[in-house]
Amino acid sequence: MHDEDVPLWELVRTAHVVARGFHRVFARAGLTATGFGVLAELADRDRAGGPPPSQAELARVVLLRPQSVGELVTDLVARGLVRRDGPGGRGRRAGLELTDEGRAALERAWPLVREFTAPGAIGLDAGRAAELTAMLRTVRETVASAEE
Repeated sequence: MHDEDVPLWELVRTAHVVARGFHRVFARAGLTATGFGVLAELADRDRAGGPPPSQAELARVVLLRPQSVGELVTDLVARGLVRRDGPGGRGRRAGLELTDEGRAALERAWPLVREFTAPGAIGLDAGRAAELTAMLRTVRETVASAEE
Protein backbone atom coordinates (compact mmCIF):
# COMPACT_ATOMS: atom_id res chain seq x y z
CA MET A 1 0.00 0.00 0.00
CA HIS A 2 1.33 3.42 -0.91
CA ASP A 3 0.44 6.43 1.23
CA GLU A 4 -0.51 8.46 -1.81
CA ASP A 5 -3.13 5.84 -2.63
CA VAL A 6 -4.87 6.32 0.74
CA PRO A 7 -5.19 10.07 1.41
CA LEU A 8 -7.27 9.78 4.57
CA TRP A 9 -4.70 7.42 6.09
CA GLU A 10 -2.05 10.04 5.34
CA LEU A 11 -4.33 12.57 7.02
CA VAL A 12 -4.56 10.40 10.15
CA ARG A 13 -0.78 10.04 10.28
CA THR A 14 -0.34 13.78 9.81
CA ALA A 15 -2.99 14.55 12.43
CA HIS A 16 -0.99 12.64 15.06
CA VAL A 17 2.15 14.65 14.37
CA VAL A 18 0.25 17.95 14.30
CA ALA A 19 -1.64 17.06 17.51
CA ARG A 20 1.67 16.49 19.33
CA GLY A 21 2.86 19.88 18.13
CA PHE A 22 -0.34 21.59 19.21
CA HIS A 23 -0.12 19.88 22.59
CA ARG A 24 3.25 21.62 23.11
CA VAL A 25 1.92 24.95 21.77
CA PHE A 26 -1.16 24.97 24.00
CA ALA A 27 0.81 23.79 27.04
CA ARG A 28 2.96 26.92 26.67
CA ALA A 29 -0.25 28.97 26.81
CA GLY A 30 -1.68 26.98 29.74
CA LEU A 31 -4.46 25.45 27.66
CA THR A 32 -5.46 22.26 25.88
CA ALA A 33 -6.51 22.08 22.24
CA THR A 34 -10.16 21.61 23.17
CA GLY A 35 -9.98 24.37 25.77
CA PHE A 36 -8.55 26.68 23.12
CA GLY A 37 -11.36 25.65 20.76
CA VAL A 38 -14.02 26.52 23.32
CA LEU A 39 -12.43 29.86 24.22
CA ALA A 40 -11.98 30.77 20.55
CA GLU A 41 -15.61 29.92 19.78
CA LEU A 42 -16.83 32.01 22.72
CA ALA A 43 -14.69 34.93 21.55
CA ASP A 44 -16.00 34.59 17.98
CA ARG A 45 -19.60 34.55 19.18
CA ASP A 46 -18.98 37.56 21.41
CA ARG A 47 -17.42 39.54 18.51
CA ALA A 48 -20.37 38.64 16.28
CA GLY A 49 -22.82 39.86 18.93
CA GLY A 50 -24.62 36.54 19.05
CA PRO A 51 -26.01 34.85 22.13
CA PRO A 52 -23.61 32.78 24.23
CA PRO A 53 -23.63 29.14 23.08
CA SER A 54 -24.93 26.30 25.18
CA GLN A 55 -22.75 23.30 26.00
CA ALA A 56 -24.59 21.28 23.34
CA GLU A 57 -23.80 23.92 20.71
CA LEU A 58 -20.15 23.96 21.79
CA ALA A 59 -19.99 20.18 21.52
CA ARG A 60 -21.06 20.42 17.87
CA VAL A 61 -18.57 23.19 17.11
CA VAL A 62 -15.51 21.63 18.77
CA LEU A 63 -16.47 18.10 17.65
CA LEU A 64 -16.75 16.56 21.11
CA ARG A 65 -19.40 14.54 22.89
CA PRO A 66 -21.66 16.69 25.10
CA GLN A 67 -20.38 14.84 28.18
CA SER A 68 -16.78 15.69 27.30
CA VAL A 69 -17.68 19.34 26.77
CA GLY A 70 -19.43 19.34 30.16
CA GLU A 71 -16.25 18.22 31.89
CA LEU A 72 -14.17 20.69 29.89
CA VAL A 73 -16.50 23.60 30.69
CA THR A 74 -16.48 22.67 34.38
CA ASP A 75 -12.68 22.87 34.30
CA LEU A 76 -12.69 26.18 32.39
CA VAL A 77 -15.19 27.66 34.86
CA ALA A 78 -13.10 26.45 37.82
CA ARG A 79 -10.02 28.08 36.27
CA GLY A 80 -11.91 31.37 35.84
CA LEU A 81 -11.64 31.34 32.03
CA VAL A 82 -15.38 30.96 31.38
CA ARG A 83 -18.55 31.79 33.32
CA ARG A 84 -22.09 30.52 32.97
CA ASP A 85 -24.77 33.14 32.34
CA GLY A 86 -27.45 31.16 34.17
CA PRO A 87 -27.98 28.28 36.57
CA GLY A 88 -28.03 25.54 33.95
CA GLY A 89 -29.00 22.06 34.99
CA ARG A 90 -31.07 19.40 33.31
CA GLY A 91 -33.37 20.98 30.74
CA ARG A 92 -32.25 24.54 31.52
CA ARG A 93 -30.08 26.43 29.09
CA ALA A 94 -27.04 28.16 30.50
CA GLY A 95 -24.99 30.09 28.01
CA LEU A 96 -21.26 30.40 28.45
CA GLU A 97 -19.25 33.60 28.41
CA LEU A 98 -15.55 34.30 28.18
CA THR A 99 -14.03 36.05 31.20
CA ASP A 100 -11.19 38.57 31.13
CA GLU A 101 -8.89 35.72 32.18
CA GLY A 102 -10.18 33.63 29.26
CA ARG A 103 -9.48 36.48 26.86
CA ALA A 104 -5.95 36.79 28.27
CA ALA A 105 -5.41 33.04 27.76
CA LEU A 106 -6.48 33.41 24.11
CA GLU A 107 -4.17 36.39 23.68
CA ARG A 108 -1.28 34.22 24.93
CA ALA A 109 -2.24 31.33 22.67
CA TRP A 110 -2.96 33.04 19.34
CA PRO A 111 0.61 34.18 18.57
CA LEU A 112 1.86 30.65 19.33
CA VAL A 113 -0.83 29.12 17.10
CA ARG A 114 -0.03 31.52 14.27
CA GLU A 115 3.68 30.74 14.54
CA PHE A 116 3.08 26.96 14.58
CA THR A 117 0.67 27.08 11.63
CA ALA A 118 2.43 29.68 9.49
CA PRO A 119 2.80 28.48 5.89
CA GLY A 120 6.60 28.44 6.08
CA ALA A 121 6.52 26.49 9.35
CA ILE A 122 4.51 23.72 7.68
CA GLY A 123 6.51 23.64 4.46
CA LEU A 124 4.02 25.46 2.23
CA ASP A 125 3.67 28.84 0.61
CA ALA A 126 0.61 30.97 1.43
CA GLY A 127 -1.37 29.80 -1.63
CA ARG A 128 -0.82 26.12 -0.95
CA ALA A 129 -1.62 26.61 2.75
CA ALA A 130 -4.95 28.23 1.83
CA GLU A 131 -5.64 25.39 -0.62
CA LEU A 132 -4.85 22.80 2.05
CA THR A 133 -7.18 24.52 4.51
CA ALA A 134 -10.01 24.53 1.96
CA MET A 135 -9.45 20.87 1.09
CA LEU A 136 -9.36 19.80 4.74
CA ARG A 137 -12.63 21.66 5.44
CA THR A 138 -14.24 19.92 2.48
CA VAL A 139 -13.07 16.48 3.65
CA ARG A 140 -14.18 17.13 7.24
CA GLU A 141 -17.62 18.39 6.23
CA THR A 142 -18.17 15.60 3.69
CA VAL A 143 -17.14 12.81 6.05
CA ALA A 144 -19.11 14.34 8.94
CA SER A 145 -22.28 14.65 6.85
CA ALA A 146 -21.96 11.02 5.78
CA GLU A 147 -21.97 10.00 9.47
CA GLU A 148 -25.32 11.73 10.12
